[in-house]
Amino acid sequence: MLKRVLLIGLLLAISNFSHTPHLKVTDPGTWQNESVWDHTATLQSILDPSGEFFTQYTYAFDTEFVLRKIAHLSFFGLLALLIYWNLPKMKGRFVLAWLLLAGFAFMDEVHQAFIVGRDGRIIDVIIDSIGGALFLYLYDRFKKSKKA
Repeated sequence: MLKRVLLIGLLLAISNFSHTPHLKVTDPGTWQNESVWDHTATLQSILDPSGEFFTQYTYAFDTEFVLRKIAHLSFFGLLALLIYWNLPKMKGRFVLAWLLLAGFAFMDEVHQAFIVGRDGRIIDVIIDSIGGALFLYLYDRFKKSKKA
């Protein structure tokens, strides 16, 4: 029961942060900004291969940027573990957990592209997916070392 509550709680927390415009990890005062939908954005405009979704970052490589990427790795790594722990024991459980995590990461970035003051980037989906894969790998190694 606790595993499900934690999973739902983290999904909601990530979604809430994604819905917060002009969010800065280094400024807690920005963590509760009022959301504004970009009514000019469409799924087609967001997923256009020449669009911003598929471009590199346009902002500085500073403390805020580094902390934001660490947050991506950490939150989505933990989310991958929670997804894994909530799946039934079966062959391919690690892969399924990672695929579900990557799907959520993609949807989360698309969601951000609809929020004024946020941007969705495919590179963040990759970073989130790497975080999930890393945490799942480390957990698998930990489990195997406990058996030895």
